[in-house]
Amino acid sequence: MKPKSRKSTESEKGGTAHEPFAERKESVGARALVVVPVFGPKIRRSNEAARPERSNEARLDEAVGLARAIDLEIVSAGIVTLNSLRPATLFGTGKVEELGLTVKTEDVELVVVDHPLTPIQQRNLEKALNAKVLDRTGLILEIFGARARTAEGRLQVELAHLKWQKSRLVRSWTHLERQRGGLGFIGGPGETQIEADRRLIQERISQLEKKLEQVRRTRDLHRKQRKKVPQPVVALVGYTNAGKSTLFNRLTESEVFAENLLFATLDPTLRRIPLPHGGEVILSDTVGFISDLPTHLVAAFRATLEEVLEADLILHVRDISHEDTDAQALDVADTLRLLGIEEGSDERIIEVWNKVDLLDPARREAVLEANRADGGAIALSAISGEGIDILLQRIEARVSQERSVYEIDLPLEEGETLAWLYRSTEVLERRDGDASSHLTLRVAPKQRDRFMQRCKSYIEAKSA
Repeated sequence: MKPKSRKSTESEKGGTAHEPFAERKESVGARALVVVPVFGPKIRRSNEAARPERSNEARLDEAVGLARAIDLEIVSAGIVTLNSLRPATLFGTGKVEELGLTVKTEDVELVVVDHPLTPIQQRNLEKALNAKVLDRTGLILEIFGARARTAEGRLQVELAHLKWQKSRLVRSWTHLERQRGGLGFIGGPGETQIEADRRLIQERISQLEKKLEQVRRTRDLHRKQRKKVPQPVVALVGYTNAGKSTLFNRLTESEVFAENLLFATLDPTLRRIPLPHGGEVILSDTVGFISDLPTHLVAAFRATLEEVLEADLILHVRDISHEDTDAQALDVADTLRLLGIEEGSDERIIEVWNKVDLLDPARREAVLEANRADGGAIALSAISGEGIDILLQRIEARVSQERSVYEIDLPLEEGETLAWLYRSTEVLERRDGDASSHLTLRVAPKQRDRFMQRCKSYIEAKSA
């Protein structure tokens, strides 16, 4: 039987409340129940009042999307309003019994709770529901583990997973009973299985941190090498599924994996793109952000995210068609703040409003007004290409504003200097004469001193 949509269910009931657990037909895999806890007014966090309120429907869709990302078969999904928090199970007794009935009747193998759970809550729910329970943090870690392709990505995911797992060693199995360290009953208590597991995990964490430190040093070397060339680095950041990889493919004419899927891209990718009036920039695509992103996951991916820290320009890509776009923008700002980047005060950041092709005509026209405001957001569609030319013009203007333009007459015998100029500056124009080449160059601040050392005597004119 084809499952009913939520809208039709609501209209039949004559109300707007969500049906607790409407059937959904999703991808194949383990049979899963998705539960989205929503705080009632009594326990709503105080800092939520000043933030845009998230749509419960959008939260449910995102949770189902996360579950789909690891190929779970969603047999039931719904929203649970919490008017009080239970330390033992998060949910009240009646709700736990209702969930247990759903697990039994629907033959559910995995219950996904879209909220962080304490180790005790997770253990108690697994006992009560007789099914494996995965919270939001664990689900995101599973997705990252499935998507990591490079050796670096796998190291980062394993480190984050072990740090999360270390905090969740609880007495759940009989083999965790205390072992004695001496003969018979004389010896004192030995190392418990929990302590042994925790020690082994810590040893592996230390190994991974050493390997990732080497990765960080290697990335530092690569960045230093890139600083010796004239191309600025432009980094894409944004909420997961905002269309960063699709925009990356549009700008670079490449085929980086991009789908309508949460966390479609994990490993960073860099490509050169040409600018309208000559010159190039290096475009970097990074992992998408999400609300309640585990802090230890941000820490594990810091080596990757440092590409954003070192970028000359940061494009914050937003899905402007999403009903929670303002809340998503704040989540991205929170993650950037963890990296030491304040979106409101960092002049490197340009907002890019993507997916205007999905807007209705009236709102689309209003959004496109942003393109007519100097210094404002840029509205575009990475799918159709509308607004891409305006984005490229803005990128060129921003990366060029601090660069000086020089004109020099370089003797033809200075072949080595000519080669260095092509490697380290932007050659805007070249006219060869009998004895010299007349060059118009754009020089980045980081190359200005070396340029003056090599070419001061050849400078004909300079414009700031």
